Amino acid sequence: MNNSDLAQILIRAVQEADSSERLVDAVQELAAAGIEESVPTLIAALGYNNPGAAVAAVDGLIAIGEAAVSPLLELIDDYNYGARAWALRALAGIGDVRALDTLLEAAKTDFSLSVRRAAARGLGTLRWHQVPPEKVESVQTEVLEALLLISQDPEWVVRYAAVTSLETLAIAIAVTLPDQASRITNQLQQILDTDADLGVRTRVKFAQEKIQQQQHQEVFAPKRKLQETEVEVPHRGGGRR
Repeated sequence: MNNSDLAQILIRAVQEADSSERLVDAVQELAAAGIEESVPTLIAALGYNNPGAAVAAVDGLIAIGEAAVSPLLELIDDYNYGARAWALRALAGIGDVRALDTLLEAAKTDFSLSVRRAAARGLGTLRWHQVPPEKVESVQTEVLEALLLISQDPEWVVRYAAVTSLETLAIAIAVTLPDQASRITNQLQQILDTDADLGVRTRVKFAQEKIQQQQHQEVFAPKRKLQETEVEVPHRGGGRR
């Protein structure tokens, strides 16, 4: 049996599932197969109002990876905020930069906190190597501006996601935009000093520690590299007599 035949069998099982439990099982089996042909059915499962099936579909789409990005962007349901949130979780897990505009718009303007949260998280998982070198700085600056804004969202879960993404962005721009790194550290400190939610403040402390560890490694890495390449040269006449 080839992949296409297997996909059709598994897709039919999803379509014919007559209970919530059977739907979850069918979507899990379809997702585990990792067949590109199953992408539209997995995307449809995001809108079935079945969290178990949606989680399985997200995992399957992430496993399929880049091949799922264009269909996800084309089939995002603008009327079903639950499906949009799941779709953005899948895009965040894949990290493809083709989703950047969608993530930016959703994180800044969507009325649903679950959508904004998923989009904010996705801005921290982008694969920067996919961006043309001449555009990296401008794109990272755009993401930075968005995250600084999103980190002030009225919903704590969105702020929490923004802090997570600010952490990963701070590490990413340490080389490309070192002069902008202080904007992130300053914003994190401000959140720590003023945010009313304990969970957000705790996440900020963790982010600060990770950023400091990365900075420490970058400071001492050249010294370690030099030490590893040093070769001891014996003194003349230092041999056995």
